[in-house]
Parts: sequence; structure tokens; C-alpha cells
Amino acid sequence: MAIINAGGRSSFVLVCDHASNRIPVTYGDHGLTPHQRLMHIAWDPGALAVGLTLVDLLDAPLVQSTVSRLIIDCNRDVDAADLIPVVSERTDIGANAGISQAERDCRIKAFHAPFHTAIDAVLDARQAAGRETILVAVHSFTPTYKDVVRPWPVGLIHGTDETFTRALREALEADDPNLNVGWNEPYSARNGVTHTLEHHGDGRGLPATMIEIRHDEILEPSGIAFWASRLARCLERARGALVAAPPKTQSASQINGG
Repeated sequence: MAIINAGGRSSFVLVCDHASNRIPVTYGDHGLTPHQRLMHIAWDPGALAVGLTLVDLLDAPLVQSTVSRLIIDCNRDVDAADLIPVVSERTDIGANAGISQAERDCRIKAFHAPFHTAIDAVLDARQAAGRETILVAVHSFTPTYKDVVRPWPVGLIHGTDETFTRALREALEADDPNLNVGWNEPYSARNGVTHTLEHHGDGRGLPATMIEIRHDEILEPSGIAFWASRLARCLERARGALVAAPPKTQSASQINGG
């Protein structure tokens, strides 16, 4: 894991669960071709680039995983069946088949636990300082999944509290009324993809959201800059709406860091 700009003054804390396609040297090539290691099955292309640009635009901290989700998926509970996937979309990950409990525990200890401990450390420090905090998980998704076309350039996913996510959707739609914003698309909590969001956001009573950008939008510098600028603008607008009209499930002091 890596923490970037830990002392950032923004209200937002960014996390990127699938930032890297790195396979640690102890695993060799993990049975994957160089092409497969570049595919979406191994990471979220473009997500970290957008996240790092948001770090600069917002002065936000960012916590990123530094290992491929084909080694372990940091956005899954440790008991999840797909924590260490044996199939990703239509690709068999043979190196993960039949691994021992000892190996599973080793990967949790080496990669999964440090990532979530790092998020906790950033959030704990902000809480101790009385800092306002809104958690934002940054992901990307494939334009087509198992032959099904995904038309949304951006999707928003909420956990148990949808308040901030709804405010962000309204901000995005105001920014571009023609924008097709997916609501709980292309995934939702039912797909088991909200572990980080719910554990660190909802679990602490923090406003939180998960942003999914279709990765063909953010594979070039121009697209990365465009989406980071749009998201920075809309995140701030959503925050303003949240502060102006605190949800009934949260007190104003919680939203403002009290």
C-alpha cells in the first residue's frame, strides 16, 4: 500500500483499491501473459491516474493498493469467495486454484490488512484533529463485460447511506444535463463490491461514495484531466449541498468533523 499527501487539507479522502497490476516477484508471472496483466482483470486502468490528479486539484490524501487484485482483492471482505479469484470475467487464474489457508492468510497479512490499516490511520488522524472527512473510492470499469455493453461513462455506488452519493449525482447532472450517470451501475452493493466504502465510510458514520469511470474515458492524459477536473468540481458542489442540508441520519457536527 501507499499513502500520498497524508496531510492533505481537503475534506475528501481518496482510496484506490485496484490501483496496481503489480505481481510481487515471489509469485513470478502468476501464470499470466504480459497482455493479461494489462487487462482490466488485473487492475482498474486509469483509476489511479484520476486519483492522483484529484490529489493535486483538491489537496486530498489518497491511499492506494500496490498489488494486483489477482493476488488479493482489497475491496473484498476477508471471508469473500472472490477475495482471491480463481476466475476473473472469463479468464481462469489457475495459480489461485486450491491455495492453502496458510497462503490465503499470508496474502491477507502482507497486502490486504496493510491497505485497510493505512486507511484507518488516515481517518483516525483526521478524526483526532476534528477534520471534516468524506470518503471517495475511485474505480474504473470495462466498456463491455461478458459481451454486455455498458453505456454509462460514469457510475456511482453507495453503501448503506446514499445521501452523499445522491448529492454527487445531482452535481454531475447539473454539470452536464446530457451525462448518462449510472446509479449503482455497473455494480451495486449486491455484487459485494462495497467493502472499502462500507467498512471505512458507513462503518464510521462518514459521508462516502464510490465512483466508477468507464476506462476508455481515462486511458489518455486528456481524458484523465477532463474527468479529474469534472469530479473535483462536482465533489465540492456535492459537499456544499451536504453541509447546507445535513441528512437526518447525521448531525451537522458529524459532517463538519465534530
